[in-house]
Amino acid sequence: MFRAVARIFRTPDLRRKIGFTLGIVALFRLGSFIPAPFVDFGNVQECLASNAGTSGLYDLVNLFSGGALLQLSIFALGIMPYITASIIVQLLRVVIPHFETLYKEGPAGQSRLTQYTRYLTIALGVLQSTTLITVARSGALFPSNSGAAACSQLITDDSWYAIMLMVITMTAGTGLIMWMGELITERGIGNGMSLLIFTSISARFPGSLWSIQEAKGIEVFIAVILIGVLIVGAVVFVEQSQRRIPVQYAKRMVGRRTYGGNNTYIPIKVNMAGVVPVIFASSLLYLPALIAQFNQPATGEAPAGWVTWIQTYLTKGDHPLYMLMYFLLIVGFTYFYVAITFNPEEVADNMKKYGGFIPGIRAGRPTAEYLDYVLTRVTLPGSLYLGLIALIPLVALVLVGANTNFPFGGASILIIVGVGLETVKQIDSQLQQRHYEGLLR
Repeated sequence: MFRAVARIFRTPDLRRKIGFTLGIVALFRLGSFIPAPFVDFGNVQECLASNAGTSGLYDLVNLFSGGALLQLSIFALGIMPYITASIIVQLLRVVIPHFETLYKEGPAGQSRLTQYTRYLTIALGVLQSTTLITVARSGALFPSNSGAAACSQLITDDSWYAIMLMVITMTAGTGLIMWMGELITERGIGNGMSLLIFTSISARFPGSLWSIQEAKGIEVFIAVILIGVLIVGAVVFVEQSQRRIPVQYAKRMVGRRTYGGNNTYIPIKVNMAGVVPVIFASSLLYLPALIAQFNQPATGEAPAGWVTWIQTYLTKGDHPLYMLMYFLLIVGFTYFYVAITFNPEEVADNMKKYGGFIPGIRAGRPTAEYLDYVLTRVTLPGSLYLGLIALIPLVALVLVGANTNFPFGGASILIIVGVGLETVKQIDSQLQQRHYEGLLR
Protein backbone atom coordinates (compact mmCIF):
# COMPACT_ATOMS: atom_id res chain seq x y z
CA MET A 1 0.00 0.00 0.00
CA PHE A 2 2.75 2.47 0.95
CA ARG A 3 4.71 1.55 -2.19
CA ALA A 4 1.60 2.28 -4.27
CA VAL A 5 1.19 5.69 -2.62
CA ALA A 6 4.89 6.37 -3.27
CA ARG A 7 4.32 5.54 -6.96
CA ILE A 8 1.58 8.17 -7.08
CA PHE A 9 3.96 10.92 -6.01
CA ARG A 10 6.73 9.62 -8.29
CA THR A 11 4.42 10.01 -11.30
CA PRO A 12 4.67 13.69 -12.41
CA ASP A 13 1.30 13.86 -14.18
CA LEU A 14 -0.63 12.19 -11.36
CA ARG A 15 1.23 14.20 -8.72
CA ARG A 16 0.33 17.41 -10.52
CA LYS A 17 -3.35 16.45 -10.76
CA ILE A 18 -3.61 15.55 -7.07
CA GLY A 19 -1.76 18.73 -6.06
CA PHE A 20 -4.10 20.84 -8.20
CA THR A 21 -7.15 19.14 -6.66
CA LEU A 22 -5.90 19.70 -3.11
CA GLY A 23 -5.20 23.37 -3.90
CA ILE A 24 -8.75 23.96 -5.16
CA VAL A 25 -10.16 22.13 -2.12
CA ALA A 26 -8.10 24.37 0.21
CA LEU A 27 -9.45 27.52 -1.51
CA PHE A 28 -12.98 26.14 -1.22
CA ARG A 29 -12.61 25.60 2.52
CA LEU A 30 -11.03 29.04 2.97
CA GLY A 31 -14.00 30.73 1.32
CA SER A 32 -16.34 28.94 3.74
CA PHE A 33 -14.96 31.06 6.61
CA ILE A 34 -14.87 34.48 4.91
CA PRO A 35 -18.03 36.38 5.98
CA ALA A 36 -20.21 38.05 3.37
CA PRO A 37 -20.41 41.88 3.33
CA PHE A 38 -22.40 43.53 6.14
CA VAL A 39 -22.44 40.35 8.28
CA ASP A 40 -21.60 40.77 11.98
CA PHE A 41 -19.06 37.99 12.37
CA GLY A 42 -18.97 38.22 16.19
CA ASN A 43 -22.74 37.84 16.57
CA VAL A 44 -22.77 34.91 14.11
CA GLN A 45 -20.09 33.08 16.11
CA GLU A 46 -21.93 33.75 19.36
CA CYS A 47 -25.16 32.30 17.95
CA LEU A 48 -23.30 29.30 16.52
CA ALA A 49 -21.78 28.55 19.92
CA SER A 50 -25.08 28.85 21.77
CA ASN A 51 -26.89 26.68 19.19
CA ALA A 52 -24.14 23.99 19.12
CA GLY A 53 -23.58 24.77 15.45
CA THR A 54 -26.85 23.38 14.17
CA SER A 55 -30.32 24.50 13.22
CA GLY A 56 -32.87 21.79 12.48
CA LEU A 57 -34.53 23.47 9.52
CA TYR A 58 -31.28 24.14 7.65
CA ASP A 59 -29.31 21.00 8.51
CA LEU A 60 -29.26 19.59 4.97
CA VAL A 61 -28.06 22.78 3.25
CA ASN A 62 -25.61 23.48 6.08
CA LEU A 63 -24.26 19.94 5.72
CA PHE A 64 -23.56 20.32 1.99
CA SER A 65 -21.95 23.75 2.53
CA GLY A 66 -19.57 22.43 5.19
CA GLY A 67 -21.07 24.68 7.87
CA ALA A 68 -20.73 27.82 5.72
CA LEU A 69 -24.50 28.45 5.56
CA LEU A 70 -24.92 29.32 9.25
CA GLN A 71 -21.74 31.39 9.16
CA LEU A 72 -23.23 33.55 6.35
CA SER A 73 -19.96 33.33 4.42
CA ILE A 74 -19.36 34.12 0.75
CA PHE A 75 -19.75 30.37 0.06
CA ALA A 76 -22.83 30.10 2.29
CA LEU A 77 -24.95 28.34 -0.34
CA GLY A 78 -22.23 25.81 -1.11
CA ILE A 79 -22.87 23.36 -3.92
CA MET A 80 -26.58 22.92 -3.10
CA PRO A 81 -27.93 25.17 -5.92
CA TYR A 82 -25.97 23.12 -8.46
CA ILE A 83 -27.24 19.83 -7.01
CA THR A 84 -30.82 21.11 -7.14
CA ALA A 85 -30.39 22.41 -10.70
CA SER A 86 -28.89 19.11 -11.88
CA ILE A 87 -31.77 17.10 -10.40
CA ILE A 88 -34.35 19.48 -11.91
CA VAL A 89 -32.79 19.27 -15.40
CA GLN A 90 -32.63 15.49 -15.12
CA LEU A 91 -36.30 15.27 -14.12
CA LEU A 92 -37.32 17.69 -16.90
CA ARG A 93 -36.08 15.17 -19.46
CA VAL A 94 -39.29 13.23 -18.74
CA VAL A 95 -41.50 16.31 -19.14
CA ILE A 96 -39.79 18.29 -21.93
CA PRO A 97 -39.12 16.26 -25.12
CA HIS A 98 -36.45 18.77 -26.24
CA PHE A 99 -34.32 17.93 -23.20
CA GLU A 100 -34.58 14.21 -23.92
CA THR A 101 -33.59 14.87 -27.55
CA LEU A 102 -30.53 16.83 -26.43
CA TYR A 103 -29.55 14.02 -24.07
CA LYS A 104 -29.67 11.47 -26.92
CA GLU A 105 -27.58 13.67 -29.23
CA GLY A 106 -24.40 12.73 -27.40
CA PRO A 107 -21.67 15.11 -26.20
CA ALA A 108 -22.99 18.12 -28.15
CA GLY A 109 -26.50 17.85 -26.73
CA GLN A 110 -25.29 17.07 -23.23
CA SER A 111 -23.08 20.17 -23.27
CA ARG A 112 -26.23 22.21 -23.96
CA LEU A 113 -27.94 20.55 -20.99
CA THR A 114 -24.89 21.41 -18.87
CA GLN A 115 -25.22 25.03 -19.95
CA TYR A 116 -28.90 25.05 -18.94
CA THR A 117 -27.87 23.58 -15.58
CA ARG A 118 -25.41 26.45 -15.06
CA TYR A 119 -28.05 29.09 -15.83
CA LEU A 120 -30.52 27.42 -13.46
CA THR A 121 -27.81 27.22 -10.77
CA ILE A 122 -27.31 30.99 -10.88
CA ALA A 123 -31.07 31.58 -10.75
CA LEU A 124 -31.43 29.28 -7.75
CA GLY A 125 -28.42 30.99 -6.16
CA VAL A 126 -30.21 34.35 -6.35
CA LEU A 127 -33.40 32.84 -4.91
CA GLN A 128 -31.70 30.95 -2.08
CA SER A 129 -29.38 33.80 -1.11
CA THR A 130 -32.36 36.18 -0.92
CA THR A 131 -34.22 33.69 1.27
CA LEU A 132 -31.21 33.18 3.52
CA ILE A 133 -30.66 36.92 4.03
CA THR A 134 -34.38 37.45 4.74
CA VAL A 135 -34.35 34.68 7.36
CA ALA A 136 -31.15 36.09 8.92
CA ARG A 137 -32.65 39.59 9.12
CA SER A 138 -35.78 38.25 10.85
CA GLY A 139 -33.69 36.50 13.52
CA ALA A 140 -35.11 33.07 12.62
CA LEU A 141 -31.83 31.56 11.37
CA PHE A 142 -31.13 30.25 14.89
CA PRO A 143 -34.61 29.31 16.18
CA SER A 144 -33.58 28.19 19.67
CA ASN A 145 -32.14 31.62 20.41
CA SER A 146 -34.23 33.74 18.09
CA GLY A 147 -35.04 36.13 20.90
CA ALA A 148 -31.41 36.80 21.77
CA ALA A 149 -30.08 40.20 20.74
CA ALA A 150 -27.05 38.78 18.93
CA CYS A 151 -29.13 36.37 16.80
CA SER A 152 -31.48 39.14 15.69
CA GLN A 153 -28.62 41.47 14.67
CA LEU A 154 -26.65 39.35 12.22
CA ILE A 155 -26.87 41.95 9.43
CA THR A 156 -25.25 45.31 10.16
CA ASP A 157 -26.91 47.26 7.32
CA ASP A 158 -30.52 46.77 6.14
CA SER A 159 -30.39 49.20 3.21
CA TRP A 160 -31.33 47.97 -0.24
CA TYR A 161 -27.86 48.30 -1.72
CA ALA A 162 -26.35 46.30 1.16
CA ILE A 163 -28.86 43.49 0.67
CA MET A 164 -28.25 43.53 -3.08
CA LEU A 165 -24.48 43.35 -2.56
CA MET A 166 -24.92 40.37 -0.22
CA VAL A 167 -27.13 38.57 -2.76
CA ILE A 168 -24.62 39.24 -5.56
CA THR A 169 -21.72 38.06 -3.38
CA MET A 170 -23.36 34.80 -2.33
CA THR A 171 -24.57 34.09 -5.87
CA ALA A 172 -21.09 34.78 -7.24
CA GLY A 173 -19.75 32.41 -4.59
CA THR A 174 -22.02 29.69 -5.93
CA GLY A 175 -20.81 30.38 -9.48
CA LEU A 176 -17.19 30.26 -8.30
CA ILE A 177 -17.76 26.91 -6.56
CA MET A 178 -19.33 25.55 -9.75
CA TRP A 179 -16.28 26.73 -11.74
CA MET A 180 -13.91 25.17 -9.20
CA GLY A 181 -15.71 21.84 -9.51
CA GLU A 182 -15.41 21.92 -13.30
CA LEU A 183 -11.70 22.77 -13.02
CA ILE A 184 -11.11 19.74 -10.80
CA THR A 185 -12.95 17.50 -13.26
CA GLU A 186 -10.92 18.86 -16.18
CA ARG A 187 -7.44 19.22 -14.65
CA GLY A 188 -7.53 17.31 -11.38
CA ILE A 189 -8.51 13.84 -10.27
CA GLY A 190 -12.07 12.63 -9.75
CA ASN A 191 -15.41 14.37 -10.24
CA GLY A 192 -15.04 17.97 -9.11
CA MET A 193 -18.57 18.56 -7.81
CA SER A 194 -18.59 15.28 -5.92
CA LEU A 195 -15.20 16.02 -4.33
CA LEU A 196 -16.36 19.44 -3.13
CA ILE A 197 -19.41 17.85 -1.51
CA PHE A 198 -17.11 15.20 -0.02
CA THR A 199 -14.90 17.97 1.40
CA SER A 200 -17.85 19.85 2.91
CA ILE A 201 -19.20 16.77 4.68
CA SER A 202 -15.78 15.50 5.83
CA ALA A 203 -15.00 18.88 7.38
CA ARG A 204 -17.84 18.33 9.89
CA PHE A 205 -16.80 14.82 10.95
CA PRO A 206 -14.42 15.81 13.77
CA GLY A 207 -16.87 18.28 15.33
CA SER A 208 -19.78 15.84 15.19
CA LEU A 209 -17.77 13.05 16.78
CA TRP A 210 -16.22 15.29 19.44
CA SER A 211 -19.66 16.55 20.48
CA ILE A 212 -20.59 12.93 21.25
CA GLN A 213 -17.46 12.54 23.38
CA GLU A 214 -18.24 15.71 25.33
CA ALA A 215 -21.88 14.72 25.88
CA LYS A 216 -21.58 10.98 26.62
CA GLY A 217 -17.95 10.30 27.54
CA ILE A 218 -15.07 8.37 26.05
CA GLU A 219 -16.74 4.93 26.32
CA VAL A 220 -19.68 5.93 24.13
CA PHE A 221 -17.28 7.74 21.79
CA ILE A 222 -15.20 4.57 21.24
CA ALA A 223 -18.39 2.51 20.78
CA VAL A 224 -19.64 4.96 18.14
CA ILE A 225 -16.30 4.73 16.28
CA LEU A 226 -16.45 0.92 16.24
CA ILE A 227 -20.09 0.92 15.08
CA GLY A 228 -19.14 3.50 12.45
CA VAL A 229 -16.43 1.23 11.05
CA LEU A 230 -18.98 -1.59 10.72
CA ILE A 231 -21.47 0.75 9.02
CA VAL A 232 -18.83 1.95 6.55
CA GLY A 233 -17.95 -1.66 5.70
CA ALA A 234 -21.61 -2.53 5.15
CA VAL A 235 -22.15 0.56 2.97
CA VAL A 236 -19.09 -0.27 0.85
CA PHE A 237 -20.39 -3.83 0.40
CA VAL A 238 -23.87 -2.71 -0.71
CA GLU A 239 -22.57 0.11 -2.92
CA GLN A 240 -20.37 -2.39 -4.79
CA SER A 241 -23.16 -4.99 -5.07
CA GLN A 242 -24.84 -5.43 -8.44
CA ARG A 243 -26.92 -7.90 -10.41
CA ARG A 244 -25.17 -8.73 -13.69
CA ILE A 245 -27.52 -9.64 -16.52
CA PRO A 246 -25.59 -11.57 -19.23
CA VAL A 247 -25.80 -10.25 -22.79
CA GLN A 248 -24.57 -11.97 -25.96
CA TYR A 249 -24.00 -10.31 -29.33
CA ALA A 250 -24.53 -12.24 -32.56
CA LYS A 251 -21.70 -12.41 -35.09
CA ARG A 252 -22.10 -10.35 -38.25
CA MET A 253 -19.91 -9.91 -41.31
CA VAL A 254 -19.08 -6.43 -42.61
CA GLY A 255 -16.95 -6.90 -45.73
CA ARG A 256 -14.20 -9.32 -44.70
CA ARG A 257 -14.32 -8.45 -41.01
CA THR A 258 -16.38 -10.15 -38.31
CA TYR A 259 -18.06 -8.08 -35.62
CA GLY A 260 -19.85 -9.17 -32.49
CA GLY A 261 -19.88 -12.64 -31.03
CA ASN A 262 -18.68 -11.42 -27.63
CA ASN A 263 -20.31 -11.73 -24.22
CA THR A 264 -20.88 -8.92 -21.77
CA TYR A 265 -23.37 -7.99 -19.05
CA ILE A 266 -25.67 -5.19 -17.89
CA PRO A 267 -24.78 -4.16 -14.32
CA ILE A 268 -27.83 -3.28 -12.21
CA LYS A 269 -26.63 -1.89 -8.89
CA VAL A 270 -28.52 -2.58 -5.69
CA ASN A 271 -28.43 1.17 -4.98
CA MET A 272 -28.99 2.70 -8.40
CA ALA A 273 -30.56 5.88 -7.01
CA GLY A 274 -27.55 6.93 -4.93
CA VAL A 275 -28.21 9.64 -2.37
CA VAL A 276 -30.92 11.48 -4.34
CA PRO A 277 -33.96 9.84 -2.58
CA VAL A 278 -32.55 10.86 0.81
CA ILE A 279 -32.22 14.47 -0.39
CA PHE A 280 -35.74 14.40 -1.85
CA ALA A 281 -37.29 13.00 1.34
CA SER A 282 -35.38 15.42 3.60
CA SER A 283 -36.37 18.42 1.50
CA LEU A 284 -40.03 17.39 1.42
CA LEU A 285 -40.16 16.92 5.19
CA TYR A 286 -38.55 20.35 5.71
CA LEU A 287 -41.42 22.07 3.92
CA PRO A 288 -44.01 21.70 6.75
CA ALA A 289 -41.48 23.03 9.29
CA LEU A 290 -40.68 25.95 7.00
CA ILE A 291 -44.39 26.80 6.59
CA ALA A 292 -44.94 26.55 10.36
CA GLN A 293 -41.96 28.80 11.05
CA PHE A 294 -43.38 31.58 8.89
CA ASN A 295 -46.81 31.26 10.57
CA GLN A 296 -45.73 31.95 14.13
CA PRO A 297 -48.28 33.99 16.14
CA ALA A 298 -47.64 37.40 17.65
CA THR A 299 -46.14 37.66 21.14
CA GLY A 300 -48.56 36.46 23.81
CA GLU A 301 -50.83 34.55 21.41
CA ALA A 302 -51.15 30.77 21.23
CA PRO A 303 -50.05 29.13 17.96
CA ALA A 304 -52.61 27.47 15.70
CA GLY A 305 -53.32 23.79 16.20
CA TRP A 306 -51.71 22.69 12.95
CA VAL A 307 -48.57 24.71 13.72
CA THR A 308 -48.29 23.00 17.13
CA TRP A 309 -48.79 19.57 15.52
CA ILE A 310 -46.03 20.21 12.96
CA GLN A 311 -43.64 21.49 15.63
CA THR A 312 -44.33 18.42 17.76
CA TYR A 313 -44.07 15.68 15.13
CA LEU A 314 -42.28 16.99 12.01
CA THR A 315 -39.47 19.25 13.19
CA LYS A 316 -36.81 17.57 15.32
CA GLY A 317 -36.79 14.09 13.79
CA ASP A 318 -36.87 12.21 17.11
CA HIS A 319 -40.55 11.21 16.89
CA PRO A 320 -41.56 7.75 15.53
CA LEU A 321 -44.09 9.34 13.13
CA TYR A 322 -41.35 11.49 11.57
CA MET A 323 -39.08 8.44 11.22
CA LEU A 324 -41.84 6.37 9.62
CA MET A 325 -42.73 9.11 7.11
CA TYR A 326 -39.04 9.66 6.33
CA PHE A 327 -38.49 5.94 5.69
CA LEU A 328 -41.58 5.56 3.46
CA LEU A 329 -40.72 8.68 1.45
CA ILE A 330 -37.21 7.36 0.78
CA VAL A 331 -38.57 4.01 -0.41
CA GLY A 332 -41.08 5.76 -2.70
CA PHE A 333 -38.56 8.24 -4.10
CA THR A 334 -36.07 5.43 -4.76
CA TYR A 335 -38.52 3.67 -7.09
CA PHE A 336 -39.46 7.00 -8.67
CA TYR A 337 -35.88 8.07 -9.38
CA VAL A 338 -34.78 4.63 -10.66
CA ALA A 339 -37.77 4.58 -13.04
CA ILE A 340 -36.65 7.93 -14.45
CA THR A 341 -32.93 7.21 -14.79
CA PHE A 342 -33.10 3.62 -16.13
CA ASN A 343 -35.42 2.99 -19.06
CA PRO A 344 -35.73 -0.77 -19.81
CA GLU A 345 -37.39 -0.15 -23.20
CA GLU A 346 -34.51 2.09 -24.33
CA VAL A 347 -31.93 -0.47 -23.22
CA ALA A 348 -33.82 -3.28 -24.97
CA ASP A 349 -34.07 -1.26 -28.21
CA ASN A 350 -30.34 -0.51 -28.17
CA MET A 351 -29.52 -4.17 -27.62
CA LYS A 352 -31.79 -5.19 -30.50
CA LYS A 353 -30.25 -2.56 -32.77
CA TYR A 354 -26.73 -3.93 -32.26
CA GLY A 355 -27.66 -7.61 -32.31
CA GLY A 356 -27.55 -8.22 -28.56
CA PHE A 357 -29.83 -10.49 -26.59
CA ILE A 358 -30.22 -11.98 -23.12
CA PRO A 359 -29.89 -15.79 -23.23
CA GLY A 360 -33.33 -17.36 -23.02
CA ILE A 361 -35.16 -14.03 -23.55
CA ARG A 362 -36.49 -12.86 -26.92
CA ALA A 363 -35.30 -9.47 -28.16
CA GLY A 364 -37.59 -6.44 -28.04
CA ARG A 365 -40.53 -6.20 -25.66
CA PRO A 366 -39.83 -9.46 -23.73
CA THR A 367 -36.34 -8.15 -22.97
CA ALA A 368 -37.75 -4.84 -21.70
CA GLU A 369 -40.25 -6.70 -19.49
CA TYR A 370 -37.50 -8.93 -18.11
CA LEU A 371 -35.26 -5.94 -17.33
CA ASP A 372 -38.17 -4.19 -15.61
CA TYR A 373 -38.87 -7.37 -13.60
CA VAL A 374 -35.26 -7.60 -12.40
CA LEU A 375 -34.99 -3.86 -11.75
CA THR A 376 -38.14 -3.80 -9.60
CA ARG A 377 -36.91 -6.63 -7.39
CA VAL A 378 -33.33 -5.36 -7.07
CA THR A 379 -34.60 -1.88 -6.18
CA LEU A 380 -36.58 -3.20 -3.18
CA PRO A 381 -33.54 -4.12 -1.02
CA GLY A 382 -31.82 -0.97 -2.30
CA SER A 383 -34.68 1.24 -1.12
CA LEU A 384 -34.85 -0.51 2.27
CA TYR A 385 -31.08 -0.09 2.63
CA LEU A 386 -31.31 3.64 1.89
CA GLY A 387 -34.15 4.06 4.37
CA LEU A 388 -32.26 2.27 7.17
CA ILE A 389 -29.03 4.21 6.52
CA ALA A 390 -30.98 7.48 6.56
CA LEU A 391 -32.55 6.61 9.92
CA ILE A 392 -29.18 6.10 11.64
CA PRO A 393 -28.67 9.84 12.48
CA LEU A 394 -32.22 10.04 13.87
CA VAL A 395 -31.64 6.98 16.06
CA ALA A 396 -28.30 8.45 17.19
CA LEU A 397 -30.13 11.66 18.06
CA VAL A 398 -32.33 9.70 20.47
CA LEU A 399 -29.72 7.32 21.89
CA VAL A 400 -26.50 9.36 22.21
CA GLY A 401 -27.72 12.92 21.77
CA ALA A 402 -25.90 13.46 18.45
CA ASN A 403 -27.19 16.09 16.07
CA THR A 404 -28.93 15.14 12.84
CA ASN A 405 -25.61 15.46 10.97
CA PHE A 406 -24.31 12.33 12.71
CA PRO A 407 -21.44 11.33 10.39
CA PHE A 408 -21.98 7.56 10.23
CA GLY A 409 -25.37 7.63 8.57
CA GLY A 410 -27.73 9.44 6.23
CA ALA A 411 -26.51 11.39 3.23
CA SER A 412 -23.09 11.88 4.86
CA ILE A 413 -21.90 8.29 4.80
CA LEU A 414 -23.46 7.56 1.39
CA ILE A 415 -21.69 10.48 -0.28
CA ILE A 416 -18.35 9.95 1.45
CA VAL A 417 -18.21 6.23 0.63
CA GLY A 418 -19.47 6.72 -2.94
CA VAL A 419 -17.11 9.57 -3.81
CA GLY A 420 -14.20 7.87 -2.03
CA LEU A 421 -14.67 4.66 -4.02
CA GLU A 422 -14.93 6.49 -7.36
CA THR A 423 -11.83 8.62 -6.67
CA VAL A 424 -9.76 5.60 -5.62
CA LYS A 425 -10.85 3.78 -8.80
CA GLN A 426 -9.72 6.71 -10.95
CA ILE A 427 -6.32 6.87 -9.24
CA ASP A 428 -6.01 3.09 -9.57
CA SER A 429 -6.79 3.16 -13.31
CA GLN A 430 -4.26 5.93 -13.97
CA LEU A 431 -1.57 4.05 -12.03
CA GLN A 432 -2.28 0.92 -14.08
CA GLN A 433 -1.83 2.90 -17.30
CA ARG A 434 1.64 4.04 -16.23
CA HIS A 435 3.04 1.27 -13.99
CA TYR A 436 0.90 -1.79 -14.87
CA GLU A 437 0.09 -1.99 -11.16
CA GLY A 438 -2.85 -0.30 -9.49
CA LEU A 439 -3.28 1.32 -6.13
CA LEU A 440 -4.73 -1.86 -4.60
CA ARG A 441 -3.82 -5.47 -5.36
